[in-house]
This record gives sequence, C-alpha cells and structure tokens, in this order.
Amino acid sequence: MRFTKMHGAGNDYVYVNCFEEQVENPAEIAIKVSNRNFGIGSDGLILIMPSDKADVRMRMFNSDGSESEMCGNGIRCVAKYSYDHGIVTKKEITAETGAGILTLQLFTGCDNKVDRVRVNMGKPRLTKVEIPMLGDPQDGKTVGQPLNIMHTTFNITTVSMGNPHCVIFVDDVESFQVEKYGSLIENHDLFPRRTNVEFVQIISRSEVRQRTWERGAGETLACGTGASAVCVAGALNGLTDKKILNHLSGGDLELEWAEDGYLYMTGPATEVFSGEIDI
Repeated sequence: MRFTKMHGAGNDYVYVNCFEEQVENPAEIAIKVSNRNFGIGSDGLILIMPSDKADVRMRMFNSDGSESEMCGNGIRCVAKYSYDHGIVTKKEITAETGAGILTLQLFTGCDNKVDRVRVNMGKPRLTKVEIPMLGDPQDGKTVGQPLNIMHTTFNITTVSMGNPHCVIFVDDVESFQVEKYGSLIENHDLFPRRTNVEFVQIISRSEVRQRTWERGAGETLACGTGASAVCVAGALNGLTDKKILNHLSGGDLELEWAEDGYLYMTGPATEVFSGEIDI
C-alpha cells in the first residue's frame, strides 16, 4: 500500500490516496500503521476518496481502529494532498466527511504548494442529542456544569463539531494530569459514544493553551475540532472573545466563531514523507 505521512500542527496521520489505492480493512490497517514501534507511527489513518457530493471525501480512523466523524487537522492535510497531487486544481474546495460537507480555502507558498488551509468547520452543535450525551434533551446547553471524577469536580462544557468534545478550563494545563483524567472522562457513562476531552488554560481573552485527549488515540499534539470546540466553550463561559489564537502542543491554530454562526479554523498542513508498506 502506498501512503503519505502528513501532519497538521503535529497531529499526524497516514494518508492513502484511494483514487489510486484500495483499502479493504481500514480499521485493521489503522491499528497496524499507527503503531510507532512496529508500523509507520501516527495518530491514525485517513483515506482520501472520490465523492459524488463534493470534490473529495475523507474517512478517518483512530489508532485503535475506531472511525471518527471528523478531524480538523486531518481535513487540512486532505486539502493539501488533493491540491499538491493534482486531485483538485482550485483553491476553494469541498470535502465530504462524517460531519457533513465542509468548504476549505487553500493558501499556497512560493512553490505553489499548500502550506495553510482555512476550514469552515460548520456551526457548533450544543444540545445533548447532538453531542450526544445522556440527560434530558430539553435541558439545552451544557455550559460549566459539574462532573465528579475520582473525588474531583470538573466544570464541563460540551460541544459537537461533528464529533463530541468535553472542554474543561484549568489553572495550569502543563502540570495537569491529562492521561489520568482524560481516559476517565472519555469513557464516562455520560457519553454513549465516548468523547474527546480538551484541557485549557486561559492566557488572555484572545489566547489560550490547550492539551487534548482524543477519543480512541490518547493525548495528541493537536486537535482541530477540539480547538474549534474550545473557541465556542470559551465564549459561552464568558472567558474569551469569539476570535482566539490557540497554542496546542504541536503548533498554533487560529479560530473564529463568526457572526454568521459558523466556526472558521486556519492552520498549517505539512507533508512529511511518502512510501510503501506491506499490509
């Protein structure tokens, strides 16, 4: 199988061009290629596929083989690969995902290769049914509500960006025990499809620092949908403006919850290397 290794702000995936390759067991292959000792090493597997609804289609599998609806960093790399490798020739494209069809603006450098992508991530979804999470669907938004984990109470804000997110604001994110609490919250009974978890430190009204526990992958260097959810959660809690710079472990993302209700994310996309693997 031919592949290309790419990352968006350090959130790295193995990409396969399914315009040319056929991948019959993507869940199994995701587990194999993601292994950082015996495989290629990545946070998961992303397939770049034909679509009858958009310019391209993305399917994304976590390192444990589970399929996710969307990946914000991954979709930027899909856009870069599609342009740089001639699948598309225009600089505004559409991509079909499990979270719907997204529109992406591509920005190229002096070599005419894509180095940054702006993604319309869609409108955030805030009800319990949309997240999804247990509880009375008439309760409305979950903003700053207490959740008890191992004798510790966290105030959680939940947002879906096509996939579920639980955002928690902390005083010192660098010293926070992400691995300890991330797994417990991901698998809490409150979230029937599990959840991604973002631990966030407020720097100013326009700047935050985020660490991410991704559903099915553990702590990752970046999460685009998570950064989008953080932008929404900060505004809902009155902690940040609707336009922020988010410092993730692997790099920075620019987020804006615009007046039209849509969330826009801008960030880098980087191709690392290509190769072949015996699957």
